[in-house]
Amino acid sequence: MRCLALDIGGTKIAAAIVKEGKIVHRQQIATPQEDAAEALHQAIAQLLTDYDEQFDYVAVASTGIINQGILTALNPKNLGGLAEFPLKASIARHTNKPIGLLNDVQAAAYAEYQLQDQQRLANFAFITVSTGVGGGIILNHQLLTGTNGIAGHIGHTVADPNGPLCGCGRRGCVESMAAGRAIEAGTSEWDSPCSPKEVFERFRKNDEKATALIARSAKAIANLVADLKISMDIQKVVIGGSVGLAEGYLPLVQQFLNQMPPIYRCDIELAQLGQDAGLVGAAYWVNHSLPNIME
Repeated sequence: MRCLALDIGGTKIAAAIVKEGKIVHRQQIATPQEDAAEALHQAIAQLLTDYDEQFDYVAVASTGIINQGILTALNPKNLGGLAEFPLKASIARHTNKPIGLLNDVQAAAYAEYQLQDQQRLANFAFITVSTGVGGGIILNHQLLTGTNGIAGHIGHTVADPNGPLCGCGRRGCVESMAAGRAIEAGTSEWDSPCSPKEVFERFRKNDEKATALIARSAKAIANLVADLKISMDIQKVVIGGSVGLAEGYLPLVQQFLNQMPPIYRCDIELAQLGQDAGLVGAAYWVNHSLPNIME
């Protein structure tokens, strides 16, 4: 079956036809920032027109939380004018084909899981460490989405109850300690504050302050992996995102994980799929879920 896949992020919207995991006719536009809700309605209308008669169903991977077809977020300010956006209804204005929606990191997790030996691997997790920290969880071969769409928002579990205030309003979330935004904030008291990319450059040159920041991030992620293992018996964790894939980061996570008792450890490796993981994962998941979606 042919899928029209949409990946809606904070800065870009990607669209493509996906068939048997292969992407064709891909395009990308900027996510509307001004008069965002009406502009997104218009952008969706144009994309559906562009791909008219080329698809059998629509699959959406979106930033934020998808709850009953509505786009929202733990921190609604992150979505600007898109908070409480009726995403499914907006798409349904322009097509009578089946529509499925899920969070973009959940979609990426499902895509990465397709590359695994699924007969051996029943419980699996994907962690993205980028501007924020997100995740997707597979339990007993099934993607967890949750009643309210929030399953997998593991970046908002607590790393340090006395840590920085997170954007969600909770103190000491993993995201507030490990994300790219947290690494950049950690340089604010330096003589020359800098981006996470430059922090990693300094880290690889053994700069003491940079190493401390990257180590704080990696330790928070190692503890998150351990929590996933002990709470859900996760067998493997794949780590992606701009921070997670940065040179030298995964070995540091592994180093901290190795310091824990064996019961808290599981296999960790780098994510294999890049920017199109959301498109591919959403297409797979909606295809596998079509009987339920069409009820």
